[in-house]
Amino acid sequence: MYKIIGLTCLLFISVSCHEKVVPPPEPYGAIPSKRQMKWHQMEMYAFLHFTTNTFTDKEWGYGDEPESVFNPTDFDADQIIGTLREAGFKGAILTAKHHDGFCLWPSAYTEHSVKNSPWKDGKGDVVKEISDACRTYQMKFGVYLSPWDRNYAGYGQPEYITYYRNQLQELLTNYGNIFEVWWDGANGGDGYYGGARETRKIDRSSYYQWDKLIPLVRELQPGACIFSDAGPDIRWVGNENGFAKDSCWETYTPLPAKGETKAVAGTTQWQIGETGTQNGKFWMPAEADVSIRPGWFYHPAENDKVKSLEELVEIYFHSVGNGASLNLNVPPDRTGRINPVDSTRLMEFHAWLKEAFDDNLLRNAKVEASATRGESEFYDVRNTVDDDLDTYWATNDDEKSGTIVFQLPGKETFNCFMAQEYIPLGQRVSEFSVDVWQNGEWKTVTNGSTIGYKKLVRFPMVTAEKVRLTIDNAMACPVISETGLFLLPGVR
Repeated sequence: MYKIIGLTCLLFISVSCHEKVVPPPEPYGAIPSKRQMKWHQMEMYAFLHFTTNTFTDKEWGYGDEPESVFNPTDFDADQIIGTLREAGFKGAILTAKHHDGFCLWPSAYTEHSVKNSPWKDGKGDVVKEISDACRTYQMKFGVYLSPWDRNYAGYGQPEYITYYRNQLQELLTNYGNIFEVWWDGANGGDGYYGGARETRKIDRSSYYQWDKLIPLVRELQPGACIFSDAGPDIRWVGNENGFAKDSCWETYTPLPAKGETKAVAGTTQWQIGETGTQNGKFWMPAEADVSIRPGWFYHPAENDKVKSLEELVEIYFHSVGNGASLNLNVPPDRTGRINPVDSTRLMEFHAWLKEAFDDNLLRNAKVEASATRGESEFYDVRNTVDDDLDTYWATNDDEKSGTIVFQLPGKETFNCFMAQEYIPLGQRVSEFSVDVWQNGEWKTVTNGSTIGYKKLVRFPMVTAEKVRLTIDNAMACPVISETGLFLLPGVR
């Protein structure tokens, strides 16, 4: 794990007293916070869409659904979270309240919640059971609290903001540590609204008073990252396919959409989220959210439409492989468990990832670099194969390109290369290539632009005993933390 302590102090640990002290590179541009660093290292977590929609076969509830429809027949938080843990996920985000306004916890501020459902005679609390299970299985827990509420009579009026703030406070104080607070951009429209059954519009840029809600999250859950299309910690990738662009910057400058006065949740030019912003104002990496099924909620008719292993692998490479995180939605079914079809596919996916990445062919390679910062051992190129994200290879400040050559113990066959930048010093690389030594010359097998937290590039299978990573261009001296070389299995 990265240790976010004083960078300058960290760099002098274990340096020989006879070696010239070489200062580290200055951070370049926006850099991640401690909470963002912990989020980056999760890489993959799950979304749990579960509410009255699960039982009404809807995607967006209108808000008039009676509480009686929520009645899972065999709810089992341990089965849900235990399955996700076994499948390699690091956390889960629960839809505590979707647009329909139904609350999965017994909120003191509404009757439209589990406390008036037949499930457990109104004594149940889905949020508590899921959060408790996350602690049991050492998983992180996050919450989705829809800003839009199609049930609440006062939605669109100032009173709703107090209501929303109260509910947010309930979730952030009663259920332990929260790693992510998820805010949707769907705001305002037609709804039940306590029986009014009308369309209500809001000023998205000002109605929710984000400038007061964000500090509330910081106060109650300082370790929680906040997600929305405008961040401030994590940005939406700009689509629901789970794909970031191959050129994907961790930095981002949110811009208001046409007709909006400022860029806040629900008002941005969200399409830019696919690429981010080179030299963006904020460190605001992308989260790629996608469902394992066509819909976000469980629908019996979709049991034969669960994404294939091949589709999940493609999503992984276009999300985690492009420096984003993967938030894969796995909706519990009407029993209150992860459906066997979904569970089977998750286990296939996990098995494929283990086979693909458990054997790093660079682990025993001899490594040489074109240059080393100050010729200091602290920045030695061997740091890129030591499986330690706290160490890195770096060049001198005036060297914005460089090469690393990996001499394998013998000929190996491979089709995937991995690189990671030491992002506490910022994202720097804008162009790189990977070559292999064949028939007495270097042959390029792939190239790309951004690296960021992690980059996975695939190419046709090749056999060689020498591989080269070339940083063709960087905005500041490159700092590479880890590299990997893998033989990916076929998708069966």
